Amino acid sequence: MSTPFRFEILATAGKARAGIFHTPHGPIPTPVFAPVGTQASVKALTPEQVRAAGATLILANTYHLYLRPGAALVAEMGGLHRFMAWPHPILTDSGGFQVFSLSDLREVDDDGVTFRSHLDGSQHRFTPEIAVRVQEQLGADIIMALDECPEPYDRAYNEQALVRTHRWAERSLKAHTRSDQALFGIVQGGVFPDLREQSARFIASLGFPGHAIGGLSVGETPEERDAITDLVTDILPADKPRYLMGVGTPRDLVAGVQRGVDIFDCVLPTRLARHGTAMLRDGRRLNVRNARFARDPRPLDPTCTCYTCRTFSRAYVRHLVVAKEMLAATLLSIHNIHTLTQLAQSMRQAILEGRFDDWVAQWQQSQAGPDAAAA
Repeated sequence: MSTPFRFEILATAGKARAGIFHTPHGPIPTPVFAPVGTQASVKALTPEQVRAAGATLILANTYHLYLRPGAALVAEMGGLHRFMAWPHPILTDSGGFQVFSLSDLREVDDDGVTFRSHLDGSQHRFTPEIAVRVQEQLGADIIMALDECPEPYDRAYNEQALVRTHRWAERSLKAHTRSDQALFGIVQGGVFPDLREQSARFIASLGFPGHAIGGLSVGETPEERDAITDLVTDILPADKPRYLMGVGTPRDLVAGVQRGVDIFDCVLPTRLARHGTAMLRDGRRLNVRNARFARDPRPLDPTCTCYTCRTFSRAYVRHLVVAKEMLAATLLSIHNIHTLTQLAQSMRQAILEGRFDDWVAQWQQSQAGPDAAAA
């Protein structure tokens, strides 16, 4: 199958890489942070605002779009790019994580998973073949093989889930028919190094054009996450993009890039925004509701160049949050997404210019811990 996808590595610094993943809807400069548009919408933002915040790639959720409005309808409307007016690259997950999080609403077997909709209780079934078919109808540039995402510390469950994930990866490849979509395989194995090594070697052997590291940021410690990422990226092919799923704090982006990760996604920046919290580049967070910001004329982050920080004061954003104005979520989402997209772009530039180690040292020195009282 001929493919329009190509991954270029332009520069390295240790395991860190700066590259470009070429897709039918444009290039993705890496490392990259992708905001999440669960329902074909990045919450509180227009596509133009998402792009202006620095995003070059967004993620949409297969499970939610399968249930509503339905993949067939999205296909009828011209696919996700046209449906949501985002002409740039899109990634869809397989829906597996959402299905497996429905612990009391699903039943797993070796062939697939039967689950009940969280919307109306109706019964549905996902198999590797169905997950691929739904994603082909949605039409994203990057799609994911169906995997089983187990609790990270349950050894017996992880051993069983690994067998399923590997079989499902093979079946997903066989079911995949669209050459204009890159199907990624997913590495699982919980916090167990031997299972992760086994999974990384097996998934890498199947010839996917890119690989994801799943089952992290689900309760393990940051140190465990770093160790697993280190191990897996040492095994996955260096000439293909690596995607660390569901990770989105500044600390984890820096740690991931240091370990050879190219793509990140997370709901965190928009979720925090809806709860009145601003993310800062150094890892701190501002609870904008705090009364001490009521007369603060400074922007959320004086070093930030996003629309929110160029235009509004902390006092105004706090007023919007306290008054429960919708604009609060918009302005904070713009800022939080911009913070992460620019962090990734800053690391990319440092790698390209041969100064990544110095960049990391300076970033680490800028950290002040979780307490933002001095901000």
